[in-house]
Amino acid sequence: MQSFFERSIEFLKGVGPQRAELLNKELGIFKYADLIQYYPFRYEDRTKFYKVNQIREDQPFIQIIGKFISFQTIGVGRKQRLVGVFGDETGTVELVWFQGIKWVQGRLGIGIPYIVFGKPSRFGSKYNIAHPEVEPLTEKSRQGSYLQPVYNTTEKLKRKFIDSKTINKMMKMLLIDAVNHINETLPPQIIQQYKLMDKKSALIQIHFPKTGPELQKARYRLKFEELFYIQLRLLKLKITRIDSFPGIRFNNSELLNTYYKEHLPFELTGAQKRVVKEVYQDFRSGKQMNRLVQGDVGSGKTMVAFLSMLIAISNGTQCAFMAPTEILAEQHFKGLKEYADLLGLHIARLTGSSKKSERKVIDQMLQSGDLPIVVGTHALLEDNVKFKNLGLAVIDEQHRFGVAQRARLWKKGNKNHPHILVMTATPIPRTLAMTLYGDLDISVIDELPAGRKPIKTYHMRDSHRLKMFGFIEKEIEKGRQVYIVYPLIEESSTLDLKDLMDGYESISRRFPNLQLSIVHGRMKAEDKEWEMQRFVKGETHIMVATTVIEVGVNVPNASIMVIENAERFGLSQLHQLRGRVGRGAEQSFCILMTGNKLTTEAKTRVQTMVDTTDGFKIAEVDLKLRGPGDLMGTQQSGLMDLMISDLGKDTEILKLARSVATEVLNKDPDLIAPENALIRRQVDAQRKGTVNWSRIS
Repeated sequence: MQSFFERSIEFLKGVGPQRAELLNKELGIFKYADLIQYYPFRYEDRTKFYKVNQIREDQPFIQIIGKFISFQTIGVGRKQRLVGVFGDETGTVELVWFQGIKWVQGRLGIGIPYIVFGKPSRFGSKYNIAHPEVEPLTEKSRQGSYLQPVYNTTEKLKRKFIDSKTINKMMKMLLIDAVNHINETLPPQIIQQYKLMDKKSALIQIHFPKTGPELQKARYRLKFEELFYIQLRLLKLKITRIDSFPGIRFNNSELLNTYYKEHLPFELTGAQKRVVKEVYQDFRSGKQMNRLVQGDVGSGKTMVAFLSMLIAISNGTQCAFMAPTEILAEQHFKGLKEYADLLGLHIARLTGSSKKSERKVIDQMLQSGDLPIVVGTHALLEDNVKFKNLGLAVIDEQHRFGVAQRARLWKKGNKNHPHILVMTATPIPRTLAMTLYGDLDISVIDELPAGRKPIKTYHMRDSHRLKMFGFIEKEIEKGRQVYIVYPLIEESSTLDLKDLMDGYESISRRFPNLQLSIVHGRMKAEDKEWEMQRFVKGETHIMVATTVIEVGVNVPNASIMVIENAERFGLSQLHQLRGRVGRGAEQSFCILMTGNKLTTEAKTRVQTMVDTTDGFKIAEVDLKLRGPGDLMGTQQSGLMDLMISDLGKDTEILKLARSVATEVLNKDPDLIAPENALIRRQVDAQRKGTVNWSRIS
């Protein structure tokens, strides 16, 4: 028998097939369950009434009681508007309608008391309210509801007369019947211990709160529940993976010891040593490793990956290193080859550009076991790429790979599943890491190698351009090189931004005796590579580029990064771009060029970059500004589809939810204890249709 909340939304009174189809497409509301979990994004205080003379422009909305004094239709055709003069004993305000004029005229009258609600705007000395809500004044409407929920809707829905108020009515209609069908989803011991509101009250109060404190309790309860079940699922998957998927046990570290004693090119940082130790412990445990290594640009993740590979090779297995782009794969190949050559280890690269003859040799050597390390792109995932004994897969910048792609690499192990080492230079805030990668073990490289100096970052306006050029000139005279990055390739008619082609010309004029490289996304791969190599070799002084150089180029001699229209870039992108410099021992600089007018958010981004080079601090600010979905690009198996929680603001609730979930599973891993029956039922309900991606990475 179909449960109440599984019923199609079209059967709710006042919806029907046509509205149901719109709700399906526009809001993803298919069933009663979807609607009741479609939470308001803000609330309007409808208890407070203002007088006309109390209206101010900075008020988000106001509510006034008064009467219409006159109506006037102004303009013709599309420019026609209806203006109603509305007033109380303190003054008048104009109410303006640009649409639905006849409908408004048919239902409003002069001299009748109304309640008006809307956003005030100022024109000269007068105030007006465009498209206000108007309803007759009654004793019931005067009392109002304490907080009026406001629901997100779309332009298409509004055109079909489905606005926030309509959703509000649907919600009231649904809750009349739903209250008898809302079951508790958390056990009494958790509700009592953490003083949580019950589920039924929480759902009623989130939509129609009586008081502010009641709303806060409802939000806390629903956020806790959402995050608790996400964490429980991740932790349970981790337990399942550890118990069900054995890993190859690596006890031999001969090659690592040899390299460490005889060839190590620099002293490892304390953080690098700690992470290598954590990896080795995983290898010796007999369980399949699934470890995420987070480290800022230049923190030495590649060396950690190489040392981990040496342990795998010492134990007779092979290693695959997968990067998201050919440029990045090439850079890693060159870096790893320098290390591998010292030990006489054979290493090859396999990308989409590899010739057929090269691929054939690589395929044969992988299958015979004669090739211990292969570095590549998605080409490693092809069916004909087979390993004799894959022991370790290293995945760089993993959020650029889809989960299913990583699964294919994971399956290339023979009898045992290869150990997985995932690396990212994108610092991930702890709250996001706990949700995205709650089933992985996380290591953090939070130190820069000795001799590296923090990059100094400056904010300059367009009016400081001559000063910026002078600074560049001095650095180039010292033998340094410079990046100048633009948001656009060519001039745009719609965006008032600096463009690369115009910038290239003006830089050529300003520095006629200097050699310039130019790199952008529309160039052919070989042309791009040729220009990059000229810069890498020091044949050119300035690299003029778009964000295509965000990853891939490693030039220790480059000491200045100039970012034009820096206000147009996200924080993580600014941080990645800045990481292109500061790779040598010399002091490096990042100059953020902006226009004079900046939004509040743009000011925050620019100031954050000036204040800190700590990628994790930057990521925390970015999470608060942008939210988790935008931050990661490729979302992980639907975990980011949060209905009410905000990972930028709900850190404490998330920590508590994870701690409670951990405690529950430590005592009862299979959730068979009677007191966990409700949790078990909820987990089983959520499990339908879900895929166990956790063991893939």
